[in-house]
Amino acid sequence: MPGDFKVTPWEVSGEVDYDRLVRDFGTSPIDDEILERFRQYTGDLHFMLRRKIFFSHRDLGWILDRYAAGENFFLYTGRGPSGHTHLGHLIPWMFTKHLQEKFGADLYFQMTDDEKFFHDPVLSQVETLGFSYENALDVIALGFDPAKTFIFSDIEYIKTLYKIAIEVAKHVTYSTAKAVFGFDNSINIGMIFFPALQAAPSFLPSVLKKKNIPCLIPAAIDQDNYWRGIARDVAPKLGFYKPAQIHSKFMPGLGKGGKMSASQPETAIFTTDDPEVAEKKIRNSFTGGRDTIAEQKKFGANPDICPIYHYYEFMLEQDDKKLKTIYEDCKGGRLMCGDDKMHLISKLKPFLKEHQRKREEARKMIDKFMVKD
Repeated sequence: MPGDFKVTPWEVSGEVDYDRLVRDFGTSPIDDEILERFRQYTGDLHFMLRRKIFFSHRDLGWILDRYAAGENFFLYTGRGPSGHTHLGHLIPWMFTKHLQEKFGADLYFQMTDDEKFFHDPVLSQVETLGFSYENALDVIALGFDPAKTFIFSDIEYIKTLYKIAIEVAKHVTYSTAKAVFGFDNSINIGMIFFPALQAAPSFLPSVLKKKNIPCLIPAAIDQDNYWRGIARDVAPKLGFYKPAQIHSKFMPGLGKGGKMSASQPETAIFTTDDPEVAEKKIRNSFTGGRDTIAEQKKFGANPDICPIYHYYEFMLEQDDKKLKTIYEDCKGGRLMCGDDKMHLISKLKPFLKEHQRKREEARKMIDKFMVKD
């Protein structure tokens, strides 16, 4: 993407302009009308909608129309298992769980271990498949309904997925794949075919249940190309509904600017991090503060660029009034960065400990969630 930032399915860099992404990707902003329609079915709006962490969509109004007409939709999202899960990955999954609870929707969760094997020159099939199971523990730990949640590895579910993927692939030319994903002649042919596999779960329940079922995909906006350029284009040719989408922003990392990324482990907190390690990362993080306490008291800090504030905003403070107080105290010079970090640590460490406890419990029930051929 031209300009000072880049958003692709494999790389996000720079300061992301979300308004520009909406324009360039051709999505629709989530406006007050859509929010009011959501409120009719969910009661109070989820904090990620109120704060516009989920900010963009494709055909969200259509999904709600179908639901209003008595036609249930299913949810589809996933994870590229190239390493352990960090907290940024949890954001769309937490919202997906909310949607499952409010709409009673089935969830199909794809682990794209094949893509990570194709894309990463170092990772082996054994390693990516192993991360599929490790990442699945984090999904289960969030509390999804085992009767309505189906997690699958592409490698282990390929017999089912392949029949759908080849139908998709037959309708996608190489020139289209190049235009959508920027492939060049150095790319391996596995990566060229893979978009058909990522499109397949958009239609999976419709195939399994032999009837057309609407699909809603909650995911970060960097994954939009797979569905905008492939699944939504192919769907009418195969006789399926176009999958609808709802897009999230990226949780910032602990450094100066940029999203949380596993490639910069010092700026990311992983669900497997010892709470003491997480505390050290927070203590060493960048802030929006001034050089001295005196300057901060006089001029205030900048919470808009502060990852400490964004941790509250994205996940650890769901009370809007408390979040506003943190913002105003920071901007007004009444909250010092050291105190702010300690308060965040006091919330983050219990969150991690509880998640890790549930993660260990998930090992005993993983077979209730994972589906294979």
